[in-house]
Amino acid sequence: MAKSEERIDKWLWAMRVFKTRTIATDACKKGRVTIGDTASGIVAKPSRLIKIGDIINVRKPPITYSFRVKALTENRLGAKLVPDYLENITPQSEYDLLEVVKISGFIDRRKGLGRPTKREGRELAKFTQEAMDCGWDFDWDEDDDE
Repeated sequence: MAKSEERIDKWLWAMRVFKTRTIATDACKKGRVTIGDTASGIVAKPSRLIKIGDIINVRKPPITYSFRVKALTENRLGAKLVPDYLENITPQSEYDLLEVVKISGFIDRRKGLGRPTKREGRELAKFTQEAMDCGWDFDWDEDDDE
């Protein structure tokens, strides 16, 4: 017999949104989990019961993930089974924000924090190459008339 309601902290853990149930419970206690619209969502306590069709927003800075409940379970699932139980409805703008934060992580490096890692160096080279390929035509050899 399928359950009609489930605790939100158990469900978030079972859906692999959080690594442990304790972390899911703490996120609820800190007000990072809401039910309903992103703007007017209700802050969910860990024991809050959810049902099929609810929209759950999870704030994991810098972005807020949104999920629609498709089915309920209290047992942790394998990663391949998760799409049967939840629908990720996070807007693309949130993922774009995550990409901006990743890029700014190595561009805004404060002096004295050491050398960029090999990965950061490759990302910086890719970023500057894309900036150079944007179509602007500069004449770098032109001397200024004085």
